[in-house]
Amino acid sequence: MRSDERRTAEGILFTDQYQLSMAQLYFRQGLHERPAQFDHFFRRYPDYGLHGAGYCVSAGLAWLVDWMREVRFRDEDLAHLRAQRDQVGGQLFADDFLAYLRATGGFESLSLHAIPEGRVVHPSVPLTIVRGPLAMAQILETALLNQINYQTLIATKAARIREVSHGALVLEFGLRRGQDRGANAGTRAALIGGADYTSNVGLSSTLGLPPKGTHAHALVQVFLALGQSELDAFRAYAEVYPDDCLLLVDTIDTLESGVPNAIRVFAELRAKGHRPIGIRLDSGDLAYLAIQAALLLDKAGFAATSIVLSSDLDELVIWQIQTQIAQEAPRYGADADAIMRRLVYGVGTRLVTSHGEGALGGVYKLVAMHDGAAWRPAIKLADTPEKLTNPGLKAAWRLYDARGFATADVITLEAEDPAQAERLPLRHPGDFSRHRTLERAAISNIEPLLVEVLREGRLVNELPTLEAIRARRSADVERLDAGVRRIVNPHIYHVSLSQRLWDLKQELLAQLQG
Repeated sequence: MRSDERRTAEGILFTDQYQLSMAQLYFRQGLHERPAQFDHFFRRYPDYGLHGAGYCVSAGLAWLVDWMREVRFRDEDLAHLRAQRDQVGGQLFADDFLAYLRATGGFESLSLHAIPEGRVVHPSVPLTIVRGPLAMAQILETALLNQINYQTLIATKAARIREVSHGALVLEFGLRRGQDRGANAGTRAALIGGADYTSNVGLSSTLGLPPKGTHAHALVQVFLALGQSELDAFRAYAEVYPDDCLLLVDTIDTLESGVPNAIRVFAELRAKGHRPIGIRLDSGDLAYLAIQAALLLDKAGFAATSIVLSSDLDELVIWQIQTQIAQEAPRYGADADAIMRRLVYGVGTRLVTSHGEGALGGVYKLVAMHDGAAWRPAIKLADTPEKLTNPGLKAAWRLYDARGFATADVITLEAEDPAQAERLPLRHPGDFSRHRTLERAAISNIEPLLVEVLREGRLVNELPTLEAIRARRSADVERLDAGVRRIVNPHIYHVSLSQRLWDLKQELLAQLQG
């Protein structure tokens, strides 16, 4: 794709056709400048088949905000729209509508509230709230869902891998397997969610992180093809990178060739005053090989070296590897805990593609319109209860119990402040028969979740650094109950509606159904 084509494809026309069709209809009806509010939220956690998530991690907001502030309707974009034809050959988008888009420019008329990146998030709770002129708020939908849904999906997967790694180093290796340049977004989300470093050189550079990597099997194959040996290849690598020597040992035979040759090279490096990093295992029974490699390295005096595991890892595979090491290591006289403390996990394909759940079901729904005098709530009916939207201008809050652990997220009307109530009646968002009441005295803290990000296109506060986002994620996860953090069959985290919001929802349902 040429650079000019990329600017068109990734600029303000990075949207679905029906967004523009609806925008022109609003323009024809004189509704295009009418203030509207849309909520973005997801309906359920990712379900990976054999296991599912008990929470998600918000990501993608900064890139969305940067994109919104950069893109505008250019002459080239308007020319593409002007060239579209209807079924009888007429101009699909009229010149007066295109003139409106030109005058509007971009998304500078929109305001944005959002749950900050890195925060733990749950179904039904608005991740993003967009308020502004109806036409432009409508056009934003596709890009917003594309950017925040995907990064939230990958950040969630990374957080689960971080959870099961128990503090071990996690490296993201997914660039070659990601969806084209979307892999950059996947890498960033993985770093937010829990990966420590990535092999992605370009993105590492923009984020101020050192890229990480080893060498490929091709290095050994090159030397073999030229009549030399695996040992020659390892020695060549060690000569160029004596203080960063991490050797991939499974090209020929891991235990009979790779590890012994690595040990010889490590001994040569040590004699010269260098400290080898370790080895990488990329095939075979990784748990068994890690045990046997650790025994060989320990016997040679290299107990401090790392063992990097890769090859289609995800949270479930890592959990299985750890379980196998714990069971098998004692049979060989090895210390399972010591082995697991030296492991590093290189996670690629299954992280960047969110193996098992390829998309987050985030949606963007109209919840209120301004009629010229006041805001009017809007609701979407559906036969499936979970698809009923929560109407009106809203706020979201996190409630912490006496231990300081998150116990519920509550969605209220915008004017409500649950901190002022002595008792909090809470209603299930979809099941109208389920409700409970929390006493204010049992709640240690009530925290607002949504913050103002854009005010009519202007950035309200500087966006946080990656370091700050990661710290926020770590703090939020630590304040979840262990049951919610479980990798398999997690406990249900409660998301509720306030009584006033529930009452409004019932009132609108009765009106529409009547």
